[in-house]
Amino acid sequence: MPGKQRNLEVKAVDPDPQATLAAALELGAEDRGLMHQRDTYFHAVIGRLKLREAPPRPAELIAYDRAELAGPKVSLYRVVTVADHLALIDALSDSLGVRCVVEKARRLLLWRNVRIHLDRVAGLGHFVELEAVATAPGGLEVERDRVEELRQALGIADERLVARGYADLLA
Repeated sequence: MPGKQRNLEVKAVDPDPQATLAAALELGAEDRGLMHQRDTYFHAVIGRLKLREAPPRPAELIAYDRAELAGPKVSLYRVVTVADHLALIDALSDSLGVRCVVEKARRLLLWRNVRIHLDRVAGLGHFVELEAVATAPGGLEVERDRVEELRQALGIADERLVARGYADLLA
């Protein structure tokens, strides 16, 4: 699948975002700050399709596919930078229809090749996401080990894991 990227990800309810942030920083995660994101999801034939707005960064069209599992799951994705996101939203809305809009405040931290997202999602609450970006072709053993190490350090128990994406939870 040329041009596609892979990551291994986990999502969980976060009952104490401040404690999660403190534990991530204690582990050595680098705080990249707070951003506001608006994801417009469109009906897609295969996988999911969303347009992400996160000013001041350029908007991105993100096509991805992943299983709905509570534990670690592989996501295959493609990110395309968009020059005229308002026109693209109109065109995709007209042709595909809008499935859902997700608004969130996201605190981004980086630990090794893992993105730690501390999310406050409008209408849903607080979540933590771990996304270990695959750095080599083949298996994801290194990424699985890192996600598991972070789960332990951040106290992400199995009963807090969430199988579905934010758009599904809001629908």
